[in-house]
Amino acid sequence: MSEHDETAIEDAKRALRRQLRTERAERGEGFAAERSPGLTEHLKQLTEQLGARTISAYLSMPQEPDTRPFLEWAASAGIRVLLPVIRADGLLDWAEHDGTETIEATLGIPEPTAESLPPTAVESIDLMLIPATAVGRDGSRLGGGRGFFDKTIAAMRECPPVYAVVHDEELFDSVPHAAYDQPVDGVVTQSGIHRVIPPRS
Repeated sequence: MSEHDETAIEDAKRALRRQLRTERAERGEGFAAERSPGLTEHLKQLTEQLGARTISAYLSMPQEPDTRPFLEWAASAGIRVLLPVIRADGLLDWAEHDGTETIEATLGIPEPTAESLPPTAVESIDLMLIPATAVGRDGSRLGGGRGFFDKTIAAMRECPPVYAVVHDEELFDSVPHAAYDQPVDGVVTQSGIHRVIPPRS
């Protein structure tokens, strides 16, 4: 791929990211809350279908699809949940979900307050749920722009099924992506579980 092509992809990613963030802001925080029951039910279904007993997930931002009801269910079901903690080097540490959280100072992202575990803690999980700005039905994913999850997935020796979580309006046939952008196996929205065809692996 030429440098011109790479620049065009990055420009397209920035433009789409900007558009979708504006749309999330215009919908307001109540939008995610209204759709939370459907999303929670499908996240539960996916977890149960895969027989997952240890998963990684994340604490959602106010305008993102709401993950907290699902995290509460997982805790009540005895499922071990690891949540990401941002490191200065751009990788992710992890901490067990215990119902507590704080706001990370630099990016304003919610994080758990439990004791941090190293990046390798996710090597033993059965399912990875990750945030996204948009996802394609072909497995392409547009993240937040900092590459935390792309780096994590690329570094894993054996990667479990990876599902991105978005609003229905953020699911497309494909989204702009570069060679280093890690694909996903599927998408969970309030309307259902959407598996990638053909599978990522």
